[in-house]
Amino acid sequence: MSSNKGVTPRSEDYNRWYTDVVQKAELADYAPVRGCMIILPYGYELWEAVKSGLDRRFKETGHRNAYFPLFIPESFLKKEAEHVEGFSPELAVVTIGGGKELEEPLVVRPTSETIIGWAYAKWIQSYRDLPVLINQWANVVRWEMRTKPFLRTMEFLWNEGHTAHATYDEAEEETLRMLDVYADFAINDAAIPVIKGRKSQSEKFAGAMHSYTIEAMMGDKRALQSGTSHNLGQNFARAFDIKFLDEDNELQYCWTTSWGLSTRFVGAMIMVHGDDKGLRLPPKMAPYQVVIVPIFKREDEKARVMETVQRMQAALKDAGIRVHVDDREGQTPGFKFNDWEMRGVPLRMEIGPKDVEKQSVALARRDIPGKAGKQFVPQTNIAETVGSLLDEIQANMLQQATEFRDANLFEVVGDYQKFGEIVKDGGWALTWFCGDAACEQKIKEDYQCVSRCFPLDQPHPGEHGPCIACGGQADEMAYFARAY
Repeated sequence: MSSNKGVTPRSEDYNRWYTDVVQKAELADYAPVRGCMIILPYGYELWEAVKSGLDRRFKETGHRNAYFPLFIPESFLKKEAEHVEGFSPELAVVTIGGGKELEEPLVVRPTSETIIGWAYAKWIQSYRDLPVLINQWANVVRWEMRTKPFLRTMEFLWNEGHTAHATYDEAEEETLRMLDVYADFAINDAAIPVIKGRKSQSEKFAGAMHSYTIEAMMGDKRALQSGTSHNLGQNFARAFDIKFLDEDNELQYCWTTSWGLSTRFVGAMIMVHGDDKGLRLPPKMAPYQVVIVPIFKREDEKARVMETVQRMQAALKDAGIRVHVDDREGQTPGFKFNDWEMRGVPLRMEIGPKDVEKQSVALARRDIPGKAGKQFVPQTNIAETVGSLLDEIQANMLQQATEFRDANLFEVVGDYQKFGEIVKDGGWALTWFCGDAACEQKIKEDYQCVSRCFPLDQPHPGEHGPCIACGGQADEMAYFARAY
């Protein structure tokens, strides 16, 4: 178990706070290869919660899971010029196998559009074969220079969906449907209030026609791209000859999509909800929703307390609540309280001799600090009481994160200096933006930030305004912020 020493306060050093939480809560450890991490059981259980929440939604929308190879022929990536140009600095390439130089180098999967495109070209012949709706859970490798556990690592885990359709409209509908799936999961399971939007041409996925994103505000007000969905148009279909005979018996290129969300989402949960004591986990995502801490000093007290503890544990388990009893010997109740607070367990139950006598238990909420979050409740109907409290905690954590985000969103029109001040102070600036690459570059150089997205929910639909960078007419507003 972890050391009971506290984490560095967020206000003192946010980066140190983050790495403290990752290590002290035993989410991950550093690996012997630079930029890689070992995901520890508690951290992997968080990823499993992400996987299960998404996988259920994928299957409800008609998608099926498959698996494609880790190694991709180098020639595949060269077939789609924009795609290979976008990824070439990040590629890991295998040139020797079995002690011999390979005839063709193999790229370690940075993403799978190319190898899946090759497979779809074999599988799709007719409009009757469409749509193809496939997802894979996999690892990918991108040779990142600046790394941070979960947020940016050379190897990471993710889902990547890849679909093929008969028309542009069907592909666009799929792209937006999966963006909605990601947003629904982020908001309703992870209690992270994301903004759905479209990426600018400069920020879109290499080889995509349109890229959409869910953007989340972290506790230090920086943005994190938390999931993306791409309409690839016919770019990959043309590169890999993915064709089908339509109902008029004419040969057409497919329209394809891809979409992904990775282990960086675990980092998002840490940074959106965490506080100076460590993690705060939404009940739907927490490996343990309730931890029970028995309190006793003498052996005669232990038997009575543990009988109640076991009864409470059984009642919660029967109700489908994830519960853990901390019966570690040699550790004080105070140590255990601090340890589970740092690990972010939503609800702590304390049971001592007086609670046994009064047929009550003490419950301490992680989302509300101190005495305000503590209450004594009857042991009867404990599952209903706890279940209701967990629902309250889930809703409250979403409300807290939403209020924090909304307090740091600012609309600015035509004032480039004010725009820069907002971004420098850590806020998100919503402003008219023409989307031109030169304007994007100017803002990046002047204020070290990039556009996060053109929100799908535009604040002034049908109106126009002056682009914040060039002053020319802009038809949409975009969010700008510094980002991870």
